[in-house]
Amino acid sequence: MLIDLPYGDSQLSLAIEHPLVDVIRPRKVKGLADEPSAFRAAVRTPLGCVAVASQITSTDKVAVVIPDITRALPSERLLTWLFAELSHVPTGNFTIIIGTGTHRPNTTEEIIRMVGADIAAHYRVINHNAFDPETLLKVGTREGGHPILMNRTYVEADKHIIMGFIEPHFMAGFSGGYKAIFPGITDFASIMYYHRAAVIGDPRSTWGNLDRNPTQEQIRRNGAQAGVDFCINVTLNSEGQITAFFCGDVVTAHDQGCAFAKATAMVKCEQPYPIVITSNSGYPLDQNLYQAVKGMSAAAQIVEDGGLIIVVARCNDGFPTHGNFQRFLFEYDGPQAFLDALFSPGFAQQDQWQNQLLALIQLKANIAVYSELDPAQLSRAYLQPITDLNAFVRAAVSSLPASARVAVLPEGPMTIPWLETAVDS
Repeated sequence: MLIDLPYGDSQLSLAIEHPLVDVIRPRKVKGLADEPSAFRAAVRTPLGCVAVASQITSTDKVAVVIPDITRALPSERLLTWLFAELSHVPTGNFTIIIGTGTHRPNTTEEIIRMVGADIAAHYRVINHNAFDPETLLKVGTREGGHPILMNRTYVEADKHIIMGFIEPHFMAGFSGGYKAIFPGITDFASIMYYHRAAVIGDPRSTWGNLDRNPTQEQIRRNGAQAGVDFCINVTLNSEGQITAFFCGDVVTAHDQGCAFAKATAMVKCEQPYPIVITSNSGYPLDQNLYQAVKGMSAAAQIVEDGGLIIVVARCNDGFPTHGNFQRFLFEYDGPQAFLDALFSPGFAQQDQWQNQLLALIQLKANIAVYSELDPAQLSRAYLQPITDLNAFVRAAVSSLPASARVAVLPEGPMTIPWLETAVDS
């Protein structure tokens, strides 16, 4: 059997010689036949509020938040249609804010790739900086009375529009909604508290779950304190085509979008698998190992205890080197040692949440990675490097009995498998 796996901007051909292979994909949803017309309909007859154009005057200063380069949102198309809809507002009244959270700033070349050369040349586009207090203003408080700070340009704007796409998320249940601004344009201290170990380790902070999910509850409660006038959310298929628009009031639009994403992107499986092979959905999500934890997490939902997860992710941007993700992987003597440190009194450092999730997966299963990363560095991170993908898969599968089933997630975390026993427990 030959299966194409996304890898960066290209595809890898995976050969599997085994009688029982389950290829698990999201339900195929066609892209909208006329995306611009569907956009206009969605913003003129939105969910739970009035049309976007009627909310904004020609004198309003408007902040528009988009995700960063690690997200697949078709920002150029959406922004082009939005600015056409708001043609009565001068170009100089808009600021596009890239919601980086704690990620590195996007480069000029990346910004052009995200929003298009024309928009980059004629509109103000800025990276959010969670670490610079001069660029932040208080919008409210979180638990314990601590302040929530958000991007100054956003807070000082007259009107606020957020953009995002909805897919299952390994902590928040689903992406989209208020997540664009919390944690997208929030201060570092609030992001750290949002990602604290007790919340990330809560079993309700998981794929496809909104019910009492403590991560999503924080997103909605704290995001609402900043105010959003209009939400533009979409769902996408594997070709990057828009399959539906969910626009208007943040919670109303997000709830409907999450229901749609759950019906199309989550797949029930009957039993765990000894081997699960996954991509990380290709570019832009497989640019680094930090993001590749999402593909590992998707596979972990259905891998047997002690089984093998094989991850295909280009990781051309490294681990990455900014933040603490790589340092944590190298500094501790294995995943359990990191978890022990994580729950020690006073431990609170950037990126701990991603390392926490990776460590929990490593304790459940062995993880092998095919990427552009240095094999020696992968080994230092307690991950098995793969130099020849098909040879590695052939050897791994040959050790299985003929009756064992192998799972493949060609689109990685775009498909979230689940076991009924896990959901019901």
